[in-house]
Amino acid sequence: MFEWSATELLARYRDGSVSPAEVTAAVLNRIDELEPRLHALYAYEPETARAAAKASELRWRAGEAGALDGIPLTLKENIATKGTPVPLGTAATELTPAPADAPAAARVREAGSVLLAKTTMPDYGMLTSGLSSFHTATRNPWDLARTPGGSSAGAAAAAAAGYGPLHVGTDIGGSIRLPAGWCGLVGFKPSFGRVPVDPPYIGRVAGPLTRTVADCALLMGALSAPDPRDHMSLPPAEIDWSDLSGELKGLRIGLQLDPGAGLPVEPDVRDAVVAAARLFEQAGAIVEPLEPFLTREMLDGLDTFWRVRAWCDMDTLPPERRAKVLPYIAEWARGGADVTGVATYRGFAQIDAMSVAAVRATAPFDFVLSPTCPVSAPPAEWASPTNDPRRPFEHIAFTVPYNMSGQPAVSINCGYTGEGQPIGLQIAGRRFDDSGVLRTAAAFEVIRGTQRAPEV
Repeated sequence: MFEWSATELLARYRDGSVSPAEVTAAVLNRIDELEPRLHALYAYEPETARAAAKASELRWRAGEAGALDGIPLTLKENIATKGTPVPLGTAATELTPAPADAPAAARVREAGSVLLAKTTMPDYGMLTSGLSSFHTATRNPWDLARTPGGSSAGAAAAAAAGYGPLHVGTDIGGSIRLPAGWCGLVGFKPSFGRVPVDPPYIGRVAGPLTRTVADCALLMGALSAPDPRDHMSLPPAEIDWSDLSGELKGLRIGLQLDPGAGLPVEPDVRDAVVAAARLFEQAGAIVEPLEPFLTREMLDGLDTFWRVRAWCDMDTLPPERRAKVLPYIAEWARGGADVTGVATYRGFAQIDAMSVAAVRATAPFDFVLSPTCPVSAPPAEWASPTNDPRRPFEHIAFTVPYNMSGQPAVSINCGYTGEGQPIGLQIAGRRFDDSGVLRTAAAFEVIRGTQRAPEV
């Protein structure tokens, strides 16, 4: 039962062939079997989950079930849940219980889901890795020697391992899509403001990590409900998230294999993305090359601004707490300690430059295909694919532009490396075309062929 999708589970709950309590028990058994090796969870509360599943059964019997009723689910640790501390992945945080549910947590509870646990993240969410000074390093179910990616590290590991079908992560530079790519998942970064978050910030979104596009769309139906706490959110929109029908024929598709900066694309990754593009062509889409639009100045400027921002936060900590921050993150943030105001502003200005470049470059196309990440998953002990705090963002060149521009983008598996590791295909769309991105991903899901599962 742990491997069933959320859409399958809802159908079985409706016909009475299986109950939320039975499914939750199967998922909890799966967690107990694998969690000692994966380390994907924080605030794991199996008894609370069992009680929630029993309550869901009563709602199903009474005909009062919600949109996600009885579906096992996890939330990334930085999505507050009332009464649970929010460490932000770092031992430097004081463990104060959260006073209220964040928007995403409130929405999935209202929909009747069974919250299993929170999921791990690296210090302050600033790594594409499962390394953390607070949590034991999270590992990739496809290869325990590798990282699952991050910063939604535990969410991706949990999704790939079968800890239930629905998982919610956050993404400000690729933190949903990058681990989705390395764990063979569907990871959706919605349009900026589509899913309310608290606190809101430039480029930050919450979104699903699932094993199918249909489950991703199902979860978006709950997450996208309005919440007044996010003053940067989009106006409420009537979107039929369940409508995943659509054709690839006639679509104009951009194919980007060079972002313009960052790490070179590994041959296996390039070959898999090109093969995916050929499938689009065979289905009738018009595929054309998209030239690089990201510059070294943009990526370095963003790095400078984020270092200053991180240092401003860390500088307020008492010395004894600051000393607990993961050394890689501490060294990276110290690079912002002596940056001038002028240099900080110039770095911040690269957010606009990146956004304008992304929107203009992608405007001629209905959708853009690219690698999610130029490289495959590095060792679990590495903080990033370079493992160098002087070059921290070389791997996010395909993903981060769409955070800054606010465009929706999804990662979906498109192949495997010679070592059997998943390869993510990123599909990006025009601003606000969230449903179009998911429909295109669903169409690719049909034509991509048989998928493997991790052997953990």
